[in-house]
Amino acid sequence: MRHPEFPLSTEIIYLNHAAVAPWPARTSKAVSLFAQQNSLYGSSFYLDWLKKETELRGQLKELLNAVSVTDIALVKNTSEALSFVAYGLDWQAGDNIVSSNEEFPSNRIVWQSLDDQGVEFREADLISAESPEEALFALVDKKTRLLTISSIQFASGIRLDIDKIGHFCQDNDILFCIDAIQSLGAVQFDVQKCQADFVMADGHKWMFGPEGLGVFYARPAAREQLKLTQYGWHMMRNTHHYENEPWEIHPTAQRFECGSPNMLGIHAFSASLSLLLETGMDSVEKQVLANASYLQEVINDHPALQLLTSRQTILQSGIVLFKHKRMTNRRLYAHLQENHIVCAMRGDGIRFSAHFYNSKDELDKAIALIPE
Repeated sequence: MRHPEFPLSTEIIYLNHAAVAPWPARTSKAVSLFAQQNSLYGSSFYLDWLKKETELRGQLKELLNAVSVTDIALVKNTSEALSFVAYGLDWQAGDNIVSSNEEFPSNRIVWQSLDDQGVEFREADLISAESPEEALFALVDKKTRLLTISSIQFASGIRLDIDKIGHFCQDNDILFCIDAIQSLGAVQFDVQKCQADFVMADGHKWMFGPEGLGVFYARPAAREQLKLTQYGWHMMRNTHHYENEPWEIHPTAQRFECGSPNMLGIHAFSASLSLLLETGMDSVEKQVLANASYLQEVINDHPALQLLTSRQTILQSGIVLFKHKRMTNRRLYAHLQENHIVCAMRGDGIRFSAHFYNSKDELDKAIALIPE
């Protein structure tokens, strides 16, 4: 039986939350109501819309366990937030950045673009390493300014011990930046515990939000190290004092929001997060990992499939990667698409990413459609 918040077509089985997630029913309703209100009354209810923006910041604070909503900025996407960090820091020739060779392009090319400033980008091999965290630490030296990593790798599903990495960075006076797009909404996340300086994520994956709106967390002390690269009315201290001369930079993370907020996206994102927070991230994580564990078990026992996701690591994610022993990835992916299994072809195989609402019956049906 389908979850009441996900009235997906009965034709499909949706296992692609690590890419773009479907909206919950409440999100679709919130967008519809916002559109009707805007059509009928224009901006008459703008003060109410601002209250929804404030509510969203509070929801993101809770999801991240940030100290304050003042540490939360609403951004267009992960790439924008990463660029704020990369081009906000004052780099010196000879500085280096430590990361991995598993990163999504957003958390790679922005750092590689600093090459003309004499900044080196170092990539650890996480898959072959006995300890992915130690592989990162081995690349650190006295010139390392920042360590940037995805908390969960988009293709392999490797989940890093970000608490261990954060402790290391604090001990070695290194800034710690986390692309959390594959964690937020899937597993519990605590910016205070992992001691992150910067965390960013789009809302459209595990958080069920719309594309075009994400979160950027910046620890206050780290925030002050970033020079601004975008300017506009919304990043001023006195936001609604339009004749503001002279003007000052907003003291909070709102300084990274240079222009008008995405009100439609805000209503959608807030509705989606309300489902996760009502369910409880402890419950969401438990079911996401249970579904991933079940998929790993079934795939591992399947005579024609090879599980690529490691079952040995202590920290597991919602991403399961596998391949067929006789069919190419492209052919298997096409077969799954033809049979309405929504998934992705990533890394060396096929990626399934089931959320908390997916049932074992759906998982069994998806696997059963794979020919031996």
